[in-house]
Order: sequence, then structure tokens, then C-alpha cells
Amino acid sequence: MSTKSPEAFRTISEVSKDLSLPQHVLRFWETKFVQIKPIKRGGGRRYYRPEDVRLLKGIKSMLYNDGYTIRGVQKVIKENGTKKLLKSENENKVFTENKKNNNDSSLHDKIPHYSINESKRKKLMNVLDDLISLKKKLDN
Repeated sequence: MSTKSPEAFRTISEVSKDLSLPQHVLRFWETKFVQIKPIKRGGGRRYYRPEDVRLLKGIKSMLYNDGYTIRGVQKVIKENGTKKLLKSENENKVFTENKKNNNDSSLHDKIPHYSINESKRKKLMNVLDDLISLKKKLDN
């Protein structure tokens, strides 16, 4: 963000830019999540508190990174409150950190491992080979 204090209120355009989301998505989320309550000033101008921004980041992470639906995020908030969402901002970095630190066994242990039979594995490997060859064609 810009040179504003971390405690400063943010306009919808600042939050939109920070989260890389269109403003209409933020307005839509306000209708779906009653916990997002920006202060509205004259002319309906929205000002988001720092906790609103953290909540929006958590919602974005659950929707875009974890594959939750809006209804699923609503259920998580209903069952656990917003603390889970505010915490999830840091927890959701496991995948990207795992790619950076492939040799870090503590992250490796946190990721579930699944076994598949040999025929399914061969099918997946064939699909992977097809995808790799398609990518090579696109790159050329």
C-alpha cells in the first residue's frame, strides 16, 4: 500500500488495488458477508478499517486459494467466527512456501499424501505428458 499508516482507513479503490480485486467484487462481498462493514461517508463513499481489510484478505484467500465457495466461507465464519479467516492469511501460504522450500521436511509433512493404483498413475502421467507437449507447442 501507499505511505498511509497501517491503522489508517482505506478507500475502496485503495483496497481494490491492494487485493488485486475489482471494486464491484468488494461491494458484492459486502452483501454476502455481514462481517464486512466499511464506514460510509457522504455520497456513500466507503472507508475500510484495517480489520475489514484483513478479513477481505482472508475471504479472498479462502475463495481463490483454498477453493471454498461463498457459502463455504459463510459456513466457516458461522462455525468459527472471523478469527479463522484472519489467521488463514498466514496459513494459506503452505503451497507457495512448499514450492520455494522443497527440501523443508516440516512443510512436506503438513501436506496430505495420497496413494493411487498403478493404472490411475499411468493415466495421470499420460495426461501430464500431453499437457507438457501442448505447452511446448504454445511456447514455440
